[in-house]
Amino acid sequence: MAAGRPTGFEAVFLDPVGQVVQQRWADAALAVAFEDLAPVSAFPVIPGRRWGPGLWWSSTTGKHVSAGSNAMRTQLIVLDRDPDVTALAGRPVRLLWRNPSGQVRSWVPQLFARYTDGTALLADCPSHPAAGGDRAMKAAEAVAEACAHIGWTYRRLTPLDDVLAANLKWLAGYRHPRNASRPGLTAAILDAFARPRPLLEGAEAVGDPIAVLPAVFHALWHRRLAAGLETPLHERVLIGPQGWSGPGKTGGAG
Repeated sequence: MAAGRPTGFEAVFLDPVGQVVQQRWADAALAVAFEDLAPVSAFPVIPGRRWGPGLWWSSTTGKHVSAGSNAMRTQLIVLDRDPDVTALAGRPVRLLWRNPSGQVRSWVPQLFARYTDGTALLADCPSHPAAGGDRAMKAAEAVAEACAHIGWTYRRLTPLDDVLAANLKWLAGYRHPRNASRPGLTAAILDAFARPRPLLEGAEAVGDPIAVLPAVFHALWHRRLAAGLETPLHERVLIGPQGWSGPGKTGGAG
């Protein structure tokens, strides 16, 4: 490895029975299912914060994922809705390396996501671009290099636009399968929105909106229906079939 770059990447994690394991990073990345592991260290509780550590129920896996902040929960929502993501975990691995001066450094990325092709994402979820200061930026460079060596990705995920975040959080409230409701309702909803039409109009075409709307939101969460999510959801927002890009758009968020 070239001078001036980190060396000797190691992984530290808890095995399935809770024992601490330290292993060469490249070997661990190949052999360890990080998505199945508990956090290697707890998320910190910061006095004065309105939102502390908690659990996110993943519709992708049907299991809970540890989340350390509101910013991380928002990014979990995005990844949980991504059809290319197969599993998620919070803080499952600590990376160790030596800096150019030979000093040992470490970092625990907040989030792990496994993709359908077997590769993975390690990510941090800062509340603003400069969060964490110089130490976080240097760690980001090192972890990105460690991931690049094995064909994975590291990112500091950009906070979402407020409107998009609010819409995704709303849809996430309907992610559980119970919101699909009675057999046959989903098929009727997909048929009602086979051409784009206002949300309430399409729901009323199927039945009582009180019963139908949760299933519409469930279908939107799972991308079986589509809407432009960059503007607030409301009763007149246009809802279209899967893959529809929304009015005046070249690509959809729905």
